[in-house]
Order: sequence, then C-alpha cells, then structure tokens
Amino acid sequence: MYIIGICGLSGSGKSSVSRAVLERFPGKICVLEHDMYYYAKKDKPTIRNYDHPDALETSLLINHINELRNNRAIERPIYDFKVSDRRIDTVKVEPRPILIVEGLLIFNIPELMPLFDLRIYIDVALDKAIIRRIKRDHCDRGRTVQSIISQYESTVRDAAINMVQPSRYLADLIIPQGANNLVALEVLYGKIRDLLSTGNKPDGFIKNSEDV
Repeated sequence: MYIIGICGLSGSGKSSVSRAVLERFPGKICVLEHDMYYYAKKDKPTIRNYDHPDALETSLLINHINELRNNRAIERPIYDFKVSDRRIDTVKVEPRPILIVEGLLIFNIPELMPLFDLRIYIDVALDKAIIRRIKRDHCDRGRTVQSIISQYESTVRDAAINMVQPSRYLADLIIPQGANNLVALEVLYGKIRDLLSTGNKPDGFIKNSEDV
C-alpha cells in the first residue's frame, strides 16, 4: 500500500483533490479523513479548540492506517459536524492499493509523518479558505455565520498561521488552488498510474523516517 498525505487549510480544497483522485481511479483508492477522528464529547467533554491536535484521536487513525496496510478492513468513525459529536455508527473501509489521509493538522503530528510515502500540501490564500469555510459550514453544517466567524477569530486563524501554513515546507508536492489546478492534478494522476502499474513500488519519494 502506498500512502499519500494531503494537508492544507480548512477550506483549501483537500477533499476536492481526494474526490478527483477517487473518480479518476475507481476501486484503487481508499480515504481516511482526520476530521472524522474528533473525540466524542463523552470522551473529551472539555474540548473547546477543534483546531489543535489534542482534539483528535490520532492514535486510532494510526491504528487504522496500520490495519489497512496489513490488508485488514477497518471501521472508520463518523463525526457529525451538525451536532459537533461523533456518531455511534461507523463506515467500513476496505484496503486498496493507494490510501489517502487528509487533514489540516496531519503534518504537525510526528507519529503520522513517517507513514506518508508522498506528502501533498494544498495551497490557497487564507482569505479564500475562510470564505469557503463560511459557505460550507453555513450551508452544509447548519452553523450561523456569526458562530463561524467567532471560531475563526478565537482558534482557526491562529492554527492556520502558526501550524498549518508552515507545514507546507514539509510537503513533497505543493498544489496551488487545489482541484482547480488541472496541470498539478495530471502530475499526481501520472504518479498514481505509475504506482499502480509497478505494484506500488516507491521511486524517489520519502518512504520512511530513515530516509529523511
């Protein structure tokens, strides 16, 4: 299994890039979204900052990555953003030749970094990202504009500037404008085609921490 980490600001277009790859290579890709691993309220009732690694059950994500690498299906949690809590049901994820792990903080967690064979950063201006986030959270998650702005001012902006944006320097590939960058997507598609045709043997990308 070849593992691709996709990082970027909230609203940068990480999920759009993942969907584009899924559509181009049906049946060959599985995806784990880090934001599905937010703790349930009953497990961490005092969480107020959702833009910090401590709000996410990354140990479970790592366990699931390793299970998929060992060709075992996993039950991925579902986080319901409308009620800000983890649901009791799960989604079964089957192993595939390529695994995409996406999240805004995945390059800030030392335990995750050695697992990625390819690290991609989706680069977009902060003002564009917050506009997309407002539209998404208001239309899809039922939040008020005022609550979105309040969260942005209290935690999101600080995390974006101090944690997410600096992590672009840890990426192997930076894609400006996300899925709108068709040239960069074709480069990524070409890499995945090569991997699938050669049995996922890495050829020049970082494989593990010993290679850094």
